[in-house]
Amino acid sequence: MNISTVIQKIFAQEDINFLLTNRIPRQAVTHFMGWFSQIRIGWVRDLSIATWKLFTKIDLSEAKKNNFDSLHDCFIRELREGARPIDRDPTIMTSPCDAIVGACGQILNGQVFQAKGFPYTLTDLLGHKTDISPWQDGQYVTLRLTSAMYHRFHAPYAGVMEKVTYISGDTWNVNPIALKRVEKLFCKNERALLSLRIGAENHPIALVPVAAILVASIRLHGIDTLFKSGWRGQKIFNCHAEFSKGQELGWFQHGSTILVFAPKGFTLAQNISPGQHIKMGQPLMQLPRPQSAGAQQAHTQTCPTQSKDEVS
Repeated sequence: MNISTVIQKIFAQEDINFLLTNRIPRQAVTHFMGWFSQIRIGWVRDLSIATWKLFTKIDLSEAKKNNFDSLHDCFIRELREGARPIDRDPTIMTSPCDAIVGACGQILNGQVFQAKGFPYTLTDLLGHKTDISPWQDGQYVTLRLTSAMYHRFHAPYAGVMEKVTYISGDTWNVNPIALKRVEKLFCKNERALLSLRIGAENHPIALVPVAAILVASIRLHGIDTLFKSGWRGQKIFNCHAEFSKGQELGWFQHGSTILVFAPKGFTLAQNISPGQHIKMGQPLMQLPRPQSAGAQQAHTQTCPTQSKDEVS
């Protein structure tokens, strides 16, 4: 058994994983990592990437380039052309990122789940000043990016980003172990609400990137601002950034979670369930029938809320 396998087995033990990734000075460690990961010294970069590979299985074969300036450059790598085919079916909203599906299903009375038995409300997540009515009785999906994954996120459908609401917060780990132990975890962490309008019907879609330990900064195209820890309270950025389906919207400095909220009439795509691995551009939800085509679908697909997958 090699050292990488031993380390991964240690981190798979829930108590140890939780202590090592949460019971530490999260903000200080996150700030340090943000600085350290951008050091452009060859031996620092090589040692950092080699150490990273001890903790996770990372595949760089799809990367656009083979040589990286720093650990950070490797984390936010772009993919080569054609690595992520986009489903062009006009009835399909695609996944904005590579991820493992977490809790998902119907939004009931403004409430959703981060894990089985751990509910939270959209008001707690998005703030009391945010109108949550567009997503009442709609659908939600939790998309968790592990540290080894591609960290950029893309438009799930053609449309426009009208506003970005930044909400400051903590940097708890967002893996399944922490989600089963820390109530309303997503509502505690730093996050941003991306308010989108998609399709001919201008359906209101919310993408909520949630930061985590080592991941307290988010970069968005169309807004010349780095969303980062250190800010306090809530900041609103009005914009009008048009995008096509599959177009890159931004990236995490490392990796974390994206919460997707869609209005009533949307349904989960086939096979979307906790633990499933999904690639950016693959089907995530089915759009409702156009109003001109008749009444919207009454059936709503739901799924369980507990993930059994990776803990890294």
